[in-house]
Amino acid sequence: QVQLVESGGGSVQAGGSLRLSCAASGYAFSIYCMGWFRQAPGKEREGVAHIDSAGGRTYYVESVKGRFTISRDNAKNTLYLQMNNLKPEDTAIYYCATRRFCPSTPANFGYWGQETQGYWGQGTQVTVSS
Repeated sequence: QVQLVESGGGSVQAGGSLRLSCAASGYAFSIYCMGWFRQAPGKEREGVAHIDSAGGRTYYVESVKGRFTISRDNAKNTLYLQMNNLKPEDTAIYYCATRRFCPSTPANFGYWGQETQGYWGQGTQVTVSS
């Protein structure tokens, strides 16, 4: 069955960096879109970034542009999120998810984040202190 396992979260001070990983198994990773999402306490889950199957097309929400980089290694069935210049507002549980095709619009990316079905990891906590 599909399994997504996130790792790499932790506690850092503002301005610091973290690299999240998402190890995928149980499906054809290399032909699926991958996404990163996050959920802060008391807030809805929101999309952060997504990447197409070949890794050639990426999308970022405005709040992380220039600071976060999504990438993937299809040979290792692993998705990454490099997070630099972290801010306290980046504090959240970060999830990876997969679907066959990437969303075609920012609105559809938002809808993906609200889905309760589909394939999601268990999450990894990122805490940024000021």
